[in-house]
Amino acid sequence: VEKWGSHASNLGAVMAFEFAREWGVPAWIVDPVVVDEMDEIARISGMPEIQRKSIFHALNQKAVVYRYAKEVNRPYRELRLIVAHLGGGVSVGVHRNGRVVDVNDALNGDGPFTPERSGSVPVGELVKMCYSGKYSSEELINKVSRRGGFVAYLGTNDVREVKKRIKEGDGFAKLIYDAMIYQIGKEIGSAATVLEGKVDAIIITGGVAYDSELVNRLKEMIGFIADVVVYPGEDEMKALCDGALRALRGEIEVKVY
Repeated sequence: VEKWGSHASNLGAVMAFEFAREWGVPAWIVDPVVVDEMDEIARISGMPEIQRKSIFHALNQKAVVYRYAKEVNRPYRELRLIVAHLGGGVSVGVHRNGRVVDVNDALNGDGPFTPERSGSVPVGELVKMCYSGKYSSEELINKVSRRGGFVAYLGTNDVREVKKRIKEGDGFAKLIYDAMIYQIGKEIGSAATVLEGKVDAIIITGGVAYDSELVNRLKEMIGFIADVVVYPGEDEMKALCDGALRALRGEIEVKVY
């Protein structure tokens, strides 16, 4: 049963278990998408029946903060950072003293819209859609997590295709592209308030971070908060390797679930 949502990363634990059983070695899982270090106050949603959840690009977010900490020669546990992973989904994490104390649910309709996801939408209108009789629950989940954002507005999740349309004079494509940047910048600004504006750096990462125009536009919006550092891509295999090495060296605690 997929308790927190359907995602390819759910296969990781199953594969690790099978490898461990076959080879007789320990199996470690490094920073899965449901890493949960949130402050209790960040879990409150406004409705007792619904709790805010920590579902985000933990593997890459943790990898880039360790990289940044090494480059500035400071321990991660002493840093106050905002990390924005920009990909098919977008997660904006508040890293305070070694923990991700707040982050949007990057899978199930929270935060900015993305190339594939709807992000936060007006709840009242969403409730009306749920009871309109036009959509099944599965169709609505798909609209939120797989067929929202660029896919819903423009029929593609490829940022390069959207940029091509803009270059060819597609004003609507430009509006949607600009709106995504606007919402990401707004989310980062909101995250800065959790750190009372005392932010050591803002890190932008993920595949969409290769889009220099998007990154430069974000810098114009958020550069007043702190220095902006860009690590495009996600290099997940290296992140897994580095996590295992930290465990072997005793630099992090290995937990059992």
